[in-house]
Amino acid sequence: MVDETTSKANILIVDDDKNICKMIEASLRKEKRYEIETALSGEACLRLIKENPPDLVLLDIQMPGIDGIETLHRIREENPYIPVIMMTAHGTIERAVSSMKAGAYDFLTKPFARDRLLVTVNNALMNSSLRREVDELRSELKSKYAFANIIGQSGVMQDVFRAVEKVFNSNVTVLIQGESGTGKELIARAIHYHSTMRAGKPFVAVNCSALPESLLESELFGHEKGSFTGAVGRRIGKFEQANGGTIFLDEIGLMTPATQSKLLRVLQEREFERVGGNELVKVDVRIISATNKDLEDEMKKGEFREDLYYRISVFPIKLPPLRERREDIPLLAGHFLQKYAKQEGKSIEGITPDALDLMMAYHWPGNVRELENAMERAMVLASGPEIGAKDLPAAVRSLGEKRIYESDNTLASWIEKLEEEALRQALLECEGNISQTAKKLGIGRATIYRKAKKYGLPMVKS
Repeated sequence: MVDETTSKANILIVDDDKNICKMIEASLRKEKRYEIETALSGEACLRLIKENPPDLVLLDIQMPGIDGIETLHRIREENPYIPVIMMTAHGTIERAVSSMKAGAYDFLTKPFARDRLLVTVNNALMNSSLRREVDELRSELKSKYAFANIIGQSGVMQDVFRAVEKVFNSNVTVLIQGESGTGKELIARAIHYHSTMRAGKPFVAVNCSALPESLLESELFGHEKGSFTGAVGRRIGKFEQANGGTIFLDEIGLMTPATQSKLLRVLQEREFERVGGNELVKVDVRIISATNKDLEDEMKKGEFREDLYYRISVFPIKLPPLRERREDIPLLAGHFLQKYAKQEGKSIEGITPDALDLMMAYHWPGNVRELENAMERAMVLASGPEIGAKDLPAAVRSLGEKRIYESDNTLASWIEKLEEEALRQALLECEGNISQTAKKLGIGRATIYRKAKKYGLPMVKS
């Protein structure tokens, strides 16, 4: 990528006429932001590109030996990112046009004005820079949504991964089912960004539960100016925005029957009308849906169309809740631990066995999303080198309290454990302030110090 403020772009001029090379070089050097090399043949050009790829090539068409068109083809094979501007005399315009079809960025007709040269060169460099940025972003997105970043070594998750891999290069509609927080959108994005047919096109997500029916139809299909109060102009809907790519319909089970009917037509005909319009809009979109509802039960109750269900669930994928893949909890917790330790600038070595026992026993109704939230909170509260039981949310810690009552401990041991937990919680709520903690518990400051020392509790403020 060329940053004109910090570095000079390398430009290679290729022409068998030395005088033309010198003339172009002189024009470009006046700008003081280009490094220039010259070559007098296609063969020399290709050698220089292998040794030190330039940011731009100015290439003459008519040359002895390997001509410009053949040189262009070989440059494209060697490095498709290098923009090439072809140079041609008046008699070879048709060849210049054919070079554009072969991948040239633009062409200049000799003799050309300096201003025309500079504008064409600058535009080519900017276009190349943007193209590289887009390709890098696509690569980052594919890496971000790679299976290596979707944590799960359990058997049920490996089954999910194998199922997902089968639909990468297919256009079938996919229905992802699972409880809230299980990562349905993450799987949908992984399918899109690994598709050879769709990855370079838009991924558009729509939460069907977030909008009322009157707005959802406009959100999905767009509307024409004046179609309803507040429609001051034409709006392009999500289906049009996703053309060529993927649309992800989250919580499709909450879609009203009227909108379900219109969605069914899109699936069948691949066309629709904007709200208030008569023009048919055709789209090429892959549909991935997700729901936390049992759509078969919804069909029996008459809440979801049977014909739509069979259209959207050509390839169903079921994501298991976290309680059914407990062996993944340590992996997920460790992943989130690293993520938030980096964000908070903390050095946390791991999770204590007591804390991990509580996490393994907890049922996690909010699934992976709840676990991530718990680890982010624990990272903020942690005062030692490890995440401890005290740093976990109350819902997770309550399992430890329940175990105390259900255990065979003596009364004295039971009371001692309750005392430790009460003191720990009070210190946490009072942010380590000893005076406030003593007042809250109705005991003296000296007792707080003695008990905190006994149980190894940190005290922050006096």
